[in-house]
Amino acid sequence: MDPHSRHSQFNQRAPKTGPFSPSVRFEPTQKVTLDKYTKASSSMPSDSPLFTSRPIATNSRVKQDEQYKKDMFLAYVNKAIREKLNGHSKEFDDLVDQFSPNKSTLAPTIPSLQLRIWLLALSHVLSRLERRHAPLVEAIVRLPWSAMDAVFVKSYTEFIGMLISARPEYLLLVLNRIAMGFTYQSGLLAITSNLEGSTPLTRRVIYDRQHALLEHLLNLVPTLPSSLAPLLVRNFPHKRQPQAAHVAYIQNLLRVTEYCGELSERVLGLIVDRALMVDVEIQVELEELEDAEPTDGELFELDPFDTIVGQEGDSSDDEDEDVDDGLSDLSSDASSDSDAEDTPTDTRHIHDMVSKLDAILKLVFDHFNKLHSSIPTVLVPSSPSLHPTTTHDRDPQSHEPHNLLAIQFHTLLAIFDRSILRTFKSRYTQFLLFWYASLHPEFSDLFLGLLVDKALFGSASASGVERAAASSYIGSFVSRAQFIDREGAQRAVKVLCAFLGAHLDAVEAGNADSNNHSVFYAVVQSVFLVFCFRWRDLQEEPDEQTVGRKIWISELGVVQRVITSDLNPLKVCSQNVVHQFARIAQATDFTYCFSILEANKRAPYPTFTGVAPGSAGPQELHTFFPFDPFKLPRSGEYIQGVYREWATVAIDDEEEEDEDDLIEEGSTVDEREHGQGGLCIPITASKRGESDDDELGASFGGMSISPAQARTVAMTISVS
Repeated sequence: MDPHSRHSQFNQRAPKTGPFSPSVRFEPTQKVTLDKYTKASSSMPSDSPLFTSRPIATNSRVKQDEQYKKDMFLAYVNKAIREKLNGHSKEFDDLVDQFSPNKSTLAPTIPSLQLRIWLLALSHVLSRLERRHAPLVEAIVRLPWSAMDAVFVKSYTEFIGMLISARPEYLLLVLNRIAMGFTYQSGLLAITSNLEGSTPLTRRVIYDRQHALLEHLLNLVPTLPSSLAPLLVRNFPHKRQPQAAHVAYIQNLLRVTEYCGELSERVLGLIVDRALMVDVEIQVELEELEDAEPTDGELFELDPFDTIVGQEGDSSDDEDEDVDDGLSDLSSDASSDSDAEDTPTDTRHIHDMVSKLDAILKLVFDHFNKLHSSIPTVLVPSSPSLHPTTTHDRDPQSHEPHNLLAIQFHTLLAIFDRSILRTFKSRYTQFLLFWYASLHPEFSDLFLGLLVDKALFGSASASGVERAAASSYIGSFVSRAQFIDREGAQRAVKVLCAFLGAHLDAVEAGNADSNNHSVFYAVVQSVFLVFCFRWRDLQEEPDEQTVGRKIWISELGVVQRVITSDLNPLKVCSQNVVHQFARIAQATDFTYCFSILEANKRAPYPTFTGVAPGSAGPQELHTFFPFDPFKLPRSGEYIQGVYREWATVAIDDEEEEDEDDLIEEGSTVDEREHGQGGLCIPITASKRGESDDDELGASFGGMSISPAQARTVAMTISVS
């Protein structure tokens, strides 16, 4: 058919209104069934009547929404800050409440994403913040940010850096919050907050974030250490707080010194001072506490850094209650007139102090050992010998770590001179220097040099008490240190004997200062103590003519003059040391002292001008042995390999039998010579008894500086 014909179907037009013309041809409409969509929903044609087109969220649309929200928040912040300056604080107070989750009335929970947008908006107006806007900054700083998600932590760290750069006056506020974040209770606020992004975290994660913020600020503000140091002191836990509180805070302080060397001396001095405060309260022998009821000291064998904040258990709450109850009496010199029913409480308190001090010293030892291991030398605390064999003399590349080790030793030496030397009741803290001196012969020489300068040459700043204490340190250090060799022991004894000879010359000439008598007695006692432990090293090297004979160093000749002088040191010095020296001196054919000891039983206790009875003179210092046996279990592992026990140097059984024979023979001779009209009869073996020997050996194995024992010895002397 001709398409141009009027009968063609293409010439048929539908009417403008009304139904379609029946002559119009359509394709048959397909029937829509549910089976078609359930079997292949993706095959739905685009022109299906069930298909509804929806807008697709593209990246550009999301970015537009975020930018719109940021602009909206920034506009609100600008208005709130401007209105605050004009006296209208409604919008500003609402803005502050956004960073105070417990006070917020705008929403039950505040998502971290919203807080991030607020911080981003505020970062544009930091230069416009004035003193009247301080509540907003304080709310942001108090925010428990360290317990939130990692994205918010990063944004918060960057914001605080910009805040300090723009407004340095807020540095102390931020640093004080960081110092508080190093405490054991850090992060507990996030548990009770309404922050949506806060999740349960271990303290290690929280502390890592605090250190990251502090390092970031340290790079921005080089003078930050001078502002941070007093804040670290202020937030240090009280000595009555639980052990975990001290462990967590001290670990954080030691970590600060790793990236802020300017604070090393102040931080180490702070830790030592607080350790001394705990140390002076332990004035009993640990053996006396073994039968007592143990405390929960083993609870913190695990690192508190690995505990989840808020899930420590009930033990921490109990300890906190005990701390609150005991804060009413903060003095270490508590009254001793307590009733018998208070004894269990005192025992538990001593147990807590012992465990706390042990944990503190263990942390410091680990810190020192970490630096020393970089020389390189690996120290294993449980190894049979902890005395290291360093390679810094052979490896030229190890000089830099060795210099760091030397700098740290000089820091510790200054702390000893300032604090430890003047604390006479400390029992264990001074072992930090004892162990450190074992790392290198130069360190032990420097330590002895400081003590000799204080004790014998009378530094301008040293009092008589400090000089006597330094003398006691010399004797105890040379006696107990395994790393002091034969030559070192002889040099120390020669210097001490030279001082004794000079003092006796001054006494005989009438030029001696009576105030120096306490130093004289302390030096004599140190010589006695060193002789008891190191008499084998105080002999000359035998030659062909002296084989089999004991040839003592010539400087020891002054000892005979000392013990027979009018100052009578055998009466004043510690009777444990005196009796042990008398026994060993006779057994080694050095000298004989028992006749003088017997005479001293009838002689009055000597008094001297300038030394008041009961003062820190001979009565106090003759029982001061700084390096008594180290009894702390965990930190004691570092001392075992460098410490000389009395059992390793005591006279053996054969020498004891020879000594008893010598005593009996000597008493017979003295009875014949001095039996008529003599001053005294020597103490024989039968009079002393075998139990005395055992007691003396036990006393040397664990001398006590307990005030109770000191009072007992003084009373025995005065009554006699």
